[in-house]
Amino acid sequence: MEVKTKTEGSKLTIAVSGRVDTVTAPELEAALKFGDATSVVIDLGNVPYMSSAGLRLLLSSHKTMLGKGGELQIANVQPSVKEVLAITGFSDIFNLA
Repeated sequence: MEVKTKTEGSKLTIAVSGRVDTVTAPELEAALKFGDATSVVIDLGNVPYMSSAGLRLLLSSHKTMLGKGGELQIANVQPSVKEVLAITGFSDIFNLA
């Protein structure tokens, strides 16, 4: 898994590539530091698989951004990951783009 971040003013984009599972989730968790960002986009365009460990990180990130009055958007979700989000009900929680 690879994680790249890009900051533009108060917007932080986190692009994730590869599987997000129990083995790789700690690496993603380390990258999910939002600092002063009020708008965060997590780009999952290159994530073919996400386990419950990845879902936990997304939910935690969502709660963190809500707590600071910010916004979290999940972008470019692949069909296999989108299906998992729908089955778990997370697609109703997150702002999917």
